[in-house]
Amino acid sequence: MSLVTQETQPRFYGYPQPREGPETPPYTAPPANNPVVRGLLLSVLGSTSTKISLISSFLYTKTGFPVLRTIKDLEDYEPRYDPTVVKLAPSDGTEKHSEDKYPIPYINEVADEQTSSPKRYHPSSFYTSQYKSLRLTPTKVIEGLLAQISAKKEHSTAFLQIIPEKVIAAAEASTTRYQNGKPLGPLDGVPVAIKDELDLDGYEKSFGSPLDFTRKEGGTSFCIQKWEDAGAIVVGKLNMHELGLDTTNNNPTHGIPLNPHNPHYYTGGSSGGSAYAVAAGLIPIAHGADGGGSIRIPASYCGLYGLKPTHGRVSISPTLGLASSNGVHGPIASNMADLELAYRTMAIPDPSDPTSSLFAPPSPSPSVNPRRKKVLGICRPWFSSASPSVLSACDPALSHYRSLGYETIDISLPYLHEGQLAHALTILSEIRTGASPSSTIPSSLSASNKLLLSVAACVPATDFLLAQRLRNLLMSHLAHLFREHPGLLIVTPTTPNAGWRIGSQAEMRYGVSDSDMSLRSMRFVWLANFTGCPAITVPVGMVAVEEGGKGGEGKVPVGLMAMGEWGDEEGLLSWGREAEEWAWREGEEKVQRGKGWDDAMRWV
Repeated sequence: MSLVTQETQPRFYGYPQPREGPETPPYTAPPANNPVVRGLLLSVLGSTSTKISLISSFLYTKTGFPVLRTIKDLEDYEPRYDPTVVKLAPSDGTEKHSEDKYPIPYINEVADEQTSSPKRYHPSSFYTSQYKSLRLTPTKVIEGLLAQISAKKEHSTAFLQIIPEKVIAAAEASTTRYQNGKPLGPLDGVPVAIKDELDLDGYEKSFGSPLDFTRKEGGTSFCIQKWEDAGAIVVGKLNMHELGLDTTNNNPTHGIPLNPHNPHYYTGGSSGGSAYAVAAGLIPIAHGADGGGSIRIPASYCGLYGLKPTHGRVSISPTLGLASSNGVHGPIASNMADLELAYRTMAIPDPSDPTSSLFAPPSPSPSVNPRRKKVLGICRPWFSSASPSVLSACDPALSHYRSLGYETIDISLPYLHEGQLAHALTILSEIRTGASPSSTIPSSLSASNKLLLSVAACVPATDFLLAQRLRNLLMSHLAHLFREHPGLLIVTPTTPNAGWRIGSQAEMRYGVSDSDMSLRSMRFVWLANFTGCPAITVPVGMVAVEEGGKGGEGKVPVGLMAMGEWGDEEGLLSWGREAEEWAWREGEEKVQRGKGWDDAMRWV
């Protein structure tokens, strides 16, 4: 690690030593060779795997984790356990870490034609404009929203807990501020909700499981407190994939929110409740957590915008995460203006957090150097491994970026398949330890998670250490690319597949274990988690579903993703705004809301 202080470059702490990685064969997608288990058979296998270690040992080897032992290049790298790279505040001392000094974030005004279009979502500015004119009040909106959620099972499934009296009290306080002409800012009175992975005072926390992770001391996680301090009304805790351990949000315990664009498809996970609540029109902004694409995958599947910030930037203090070296917290929104607003508020540095407090505060308004180079890096074999339908949606977006002056360059990324296995091995180990520090796997967990945690228990220390060596190799190679190509954004589809179809009713009742599909859905997203880089997903089109049978009709959304250098959220947000402008200009069918959208205003 190093402290980068050159005058021509931003200042960083923990920046990897730029070092081009070894040359490896071009990426090829691994074959699907793991069995798909669902229904009652999965229930039996999950329980048996906790008692017979030979099953989990077989699956550990079958998945391919031992391949890390064959990589000779790892001998030249030390293990790196923490991917945090801090983009520091300016050295002139102008940035002080006092919460009082940060200005209220600016929000891009959404054009009138956006809010009036019958195919667009209501942005936060729609709510606040109604409040300022006194045509509506936050109290009326929240009362209608609570009625809307309770009236429809599809909506209530997305929420794990709502405390109406707390929500209404917050709405009444916001109403009073508007009546007095003193709103707190652009988030005041805007309904939001949080994934059940953070603490919210007075609420329970379960990580979407039957287990209880509620803090005895109570309190609210710092980034959510920033939303509340800005006047946002937290409606409740949202559904998630149990323990965040897969990318569907199949949750047999608490229910499965269905994709508002196609009810035969999953919302994606693990922030599936968050994506559903936004895509269904209940709220314009939701909190998500991302340890292996868990913001970006559901945002992509549901046609939304999602931002995974730089590792360590967004403070969740005093909450403890389950996947500390991979997981981050960020927003999911229906439009770029709200994504920015939510991010700029929740990413205010936390003076009490030793990592968050080192970061320069996010700009209160869009701020990209006009002299910044526009470079998109594409690892061709990796990018092209996506399905033809996904590529058909992503390629026109790339052409648009070229028309804006972006240069596209070919880049190489070593050990992509092995790196994905190293990430999976690491996050499985972290969640296994965080969810159940003892050797016993809780019997109340879903069958698929019993199976996964049994496999995680097989990880030997040597393989875990090899994974962290590979993390260092990848971070050093990325540092080389970012230094070689200033302003570089690495672009891929968000997922190689167009959605994930629900297989059967038995799958919804008992769950599903499909490790090949899980790894496939994370093919592009894992790299940002494992190396700590920020990344964003934007919707770029709707494509016909890829599979026949039930649910084989209609369309599902496709997302395009960019990953930037550590601390380059501003570059990603600028890139996202350009994608949004293009998508709407080219035709609303690219990013329109789904058939499951339910206008919250009709309940007021």
